[in-house]
Amino acid sequence: MSMWNPWRGCRKCSDGCLHCYIHKGDEKRGINTQDIIKTKDFSKPVERLKNGRYKMKSGIVYTCFSTDFFIEDADKWRDECWRMIKERQDCTFLFLTKRIERFYNCIPSDWGDGYENVVICCTVENQKNADIKLKIFSGLPIKHKCITAQPLLENIDMEKYLDNIELVVVGGESDRNARPLKYDWVLDIRSQCERKNVSFEFRQCGTYFIKDRKMYKLQVKDLCRQARLAGIDFSRR
Repeated sequence: MSMWNPWRGCRKCSDGCLHCYIHKGDEKRGINTQDIIKTKDFSKPVERLKNGRYKMKSGIVYTCFSTDFFIEDADKWRDECWRMIKERQDCTFLFLTKRIERFYNCIPSDWGDGYENVVICCTVENQKNADIKLKIFSGLPIKHKCITAQPLLENIDMEKYLDNIELVVVGGESDRNARPLKYDWVLDIRSQCERKNVSFEFRQCGTYFIKDRKMYKLQVKDLCRQARLAGIDFSRR
């Protein structure tokens, strides 16, 4: 597993961005998140060692986890990223986006029905955005599709959008002012995934987590652990 952030910085664009970890982290470091800049790791996938081998190992590459791969400011750099992605067929590049409506403005000319080594995750947080974004997402030529509902702000009926989806990830919001996550919402989305034979992962509880009508306040260190303890992840058959 590797991380690759060819640029950094982002702008809030949806309801789920309110307590974004990127903005919170940048604020602590005195960085303006709205400044979108190339990083020193821009060419990381194709950098080589003295022996000629790639520095970045084969495997999954988590891409643009401190920004959005489809953000407008990166339009001038993205073609070069696609060239590097195409070169590294031994890697699988996975990225999340809240800007799936920009898909056709951002893909390379030879995209066709998708690159085999690219996984695109469409991020939604409520029914309103799911009905807009997942409707778009369902019609796009992408070889590997996932949905991320984190932070999940309400129950989402997404079953009609689950055709050709490989994985749905659900999680709560982490912040002292976080909006609560109801366990019933998580279970309902899991049931939708089971019916459509789509893998499901409960990634993390929220800071405020409601189960059996009781509100729990959890520490950041416990959010993922408690989700794992629920034991409700589902792998498609």
